[in-house]
Amino acid sequence: MNQVFNPTGTEIQQPETLPHSIEAEQQLLGAILTNNDVYDRIASIIKPQHFHDPVHQRIYEVAAARIARNNLASPVTLKTFLEDDEGLKALGGPAYLARLAGVAVSSFAVREYAQMIYDLAIRRELIGLGRDISDRAAKVDVESDPKSQIVEAEQKLYALSEQGKAESGFQSFLKAVTDAVKVADAAYQRDGGLAGLSTGLDDMDKKLGGLHRSDLLILAGRPSMGKTSLATNIAFNVAKSYRRGKLHDGTDGAVNGGVVGFYSLEMSAEQLAARVLSEAAEVPSEQIRKGDMTEAEFRRFVEAAKALESCPLYIDDTPALPISQLAARARRLKRTHGLDLLIIDYLQLVRPATARDSRVNEVSEITQGLKAIAKELDVPVIALSQLSRQVESREDKRPQLSDLRESGSIEQDADVVMFVFREEYYVEREKPSDDRLDEIAAWQERMDRLHGKAEVIIGKQRHGPIGSVDLSFDGQFTRFGNLAKAYQQDQRGY
Repeated sequence: MNQVFNPTGTEIQQPETLPHSIEAEQQLLGAILTNNDVYDRIASIIKPQHFHDPVHQRIYEVAAARIARNNLASPVTLKTFLEDDEGLKALGGPAYLARLAGVAVSSFAVREYAQMIYDLAIRRELIGLGRDISDRAAKVDVESDPKSQIVEAEQKLYALSEQGKAESGFQSFLKAVTDAVKVADAAYQRDGGLAGLSTGLDDMDKKLGGLHRSDLLILAGRPSMGKTSLATNIAFNVAKSYRRGKLHDGTDGAVNGGVVGFYSLEMSAEQLAARVLSEAAEVPSEQIRKGDMTEAEFRRFVEAAKALESCPLYIDDTPALPISQLAARARRLKRTHGLDLLIIDYLQLVRPATARDSRVNEVSEITQGLKAIAKELDVPVIALSQLSRQVESREDKRPQLSDLRESGSIEQDADVVMFVFREEYYVEREKPSDDRLDEIAAWQERMDRLHGKAEVIIGKQRHGPIGSVDLSFDGQFTRFGNLAKAYQQDQRGY
């Protein structure tokens, strides 16, 4: 309620009016009904829910639907669809549509009117969110602590800033189809035909079609298989190829590569940076850690650090982050610097928001939370995961879906499940004794065949086939790369 004072000094209570402009709404609708071509100039700015008057919402919705189908939207054609509308009857019935068209002064200012209506709608949403935050904070409840209220408020404010409304709700199939066509068109126009973000690893890109927005990808493996190395390589490849420009929808964004957020819950930021620099400078990470470098290697190391200092790779090494805090920090990163790929190393080190009765339920909450982050921020999320020890007890050490720890929830929520497998690691530990010459020769031949090779097994993929991808692996620099095929080796003279 607003408080005002009359000349006699008596306080009078008046109902608070939310910000709006009926006149701007009338002018905009009148311009559209007079000239349907102006709709294309304001369609990207304003939606039906941005109108304050419910009748104006319905008029705009019907007009937009007709124009989208290349049909005329005029007072006469709209009358058929709205003559039974009770709200319109209260304003004078179909004659109100004619009056709207009659009072439209000019179409040159429609974008200004649309922007004004949009801004006022956002203000109303902000007022509503502010009241909700205030009401919840005033209500002292054991179930709702202040920290969770802050996270929830930040989530709603982020959704409002990104989409122009607190909740998107249902969308028509027409919009969903249009978005799908835009994605396919972007893939067709892009070199290599990728629908998603390139990992920098050609064979993996072909198998996955790139990293798709809103997907949750699980990258799993036993210790020493190279999970973190592969994730670091992908993060580095995406960040170093980042280029900003105009997207197909006219907005600014990453036209190549992207901004990467990396949650390193196991290693420190310095250790992770050393791995990236090891790959870029081609100096073994072990030597970097010890400081055992030649002058030439150290010079390469420093030059690589200078070249990569502007690389959009952001690392958070806070240990044992709750899933709610992880989401809040990712939102903040996207709002301040942008975000195109999120990586979590690793899933089992993330804490649930609340303590659960079993570890399976905790992991289920975490995987559902990660999938929700991927959808909310519209970015691919790669989460690393440990595998159970039962892999070691089998003769065939290749991992499979049932080897995932707490596999039910991880397998169910993930869009893609990949396993890193290096057979060389296991064969190396099967070396026979030196006196068994025949066995040594066979073992050495097998080691030569497997040396420097790795395999990424795709055990689940919603959008495409399962199978395996062969990669090269250089343990010196903890680097995965594209594996040259036999015909490529002949061409390159290897």
